[in-house]
Amino acid sequence: MELTLLPLGTRPEDATALTTGGCGDSCGCGGADGAGGADGFIPGHDPLECGLDPELAALLAAAGLDPVLVEDIAHLALEEDLDHGVDITTVATVPEDAVATADFTARRPGTVAGLRIAEAVLSVACTAELEVERHAEDGDRVAAGQVLLSVTGRTRDLLTGERSALNLLGRLSGIATATRAWADALEGTGARVRDTRKTTPGLRALEKYAVRCGGGLNHRMSLSDAALIKDNHVIAAGGVAEAFAAVRTALEEAGSPGLPVEVEVDRLDQIEPVLAAGADLLLLDNFTVEDTRRAVELVAGRAALESSGGLSLDSARAYAETGVDYLAVGALTHSAPVLDIGLDLRPAERAPEREDG
Repeated sequence: MELTLLPLGTRPEDATALTTGGCGDSCGCGGADGAGGADGFIPGHDPLECGLDPELAALLAAAGLDPVLVEDIAHLALEEDLDHGVDITTVATVPEDAVATADFTARRPGTVAGLRIAEAVLSVACTAELEVERHAEDGDRVAAGQVLLSVTGRTRDLLTGERSALNLLGRLSGIATATRAWADALEGTGARVRDTRKTTPGLRALEKYAVRCGGGLNHRMSLSDAALIKDNHVIAAGGVAEAFAAVRTALEEAGSPGLPVEVEVDRLDQIEPVLAAGADLLLLDNFTVEDTRRAVELVAGRAALESSGGLSLDSARAYAETGVDYLAVGALTHSAPVLDIGLDLRPAERAPEREDG
């Protein structure tokens, strides 16, 4: 199998990020074979006709994911696994015309995330029609032994794409499962669990999507979404209040005075000067539960509050009950165990039809 790796973020000039898919190597428009421009696309050609299935692209977009990015990640994962070669074992052991159905099955209970992403990986790997049966949705709590997704296609293609699809599905479902545990721990309080930027390079959008599937909230998607003044910024600026004033001035000069500004504080005596300067949100770094409670009383609703540092599931509810708005948990994305999901093959009753493009 040969796969054409798409440059990350490649898309036609006249298409929008949330409604398009890129060309695959078997694309009928010939974009991947050099018929288009330098970026592999034919001007004026609708990429939904030659990328991911339009229904799948629409589902990804409705979930807040860029179908182009998802398809690019699928190509990248498959290209990495093939390393410009072929799946030697599969080609040697599986007849070219063999067809099978693959069931994605949860081996452990958890919260699932990334089913449509796994589907996208297999759609990129498959050189013929791929039939899909969806048995679960992202965000569902699933039981051990539950079939989540069934796909029918050429056996060689399914086996070649198996590990790439499972790597992403297991990783994202692990994040969703971990997030769900925190969300459950905070249920009934006014606090919500939020993620951080401690994500896998290249997978941030997918991992933060998994947090949403688990009942959590996203903090910043990037450094440009909001300002967060941390200890190193404070050192560089000469103080917390000085750093805040500098950021506000910069935002006004850039024409973005309404961009949220969050300030990290690690002592109670830092709170009042920052509030006086007009901070929107205070990040309470490594505060004890008691000091967090005192901070809530001191702020008295003048700004939102986020607890961060040293948090655990065991202490989560105690912090939430102090009255803070958010608990920031980097472990949701940097330390979540993979949810064990397997792929089981069973013979199919039909032969696949080759795509026309």
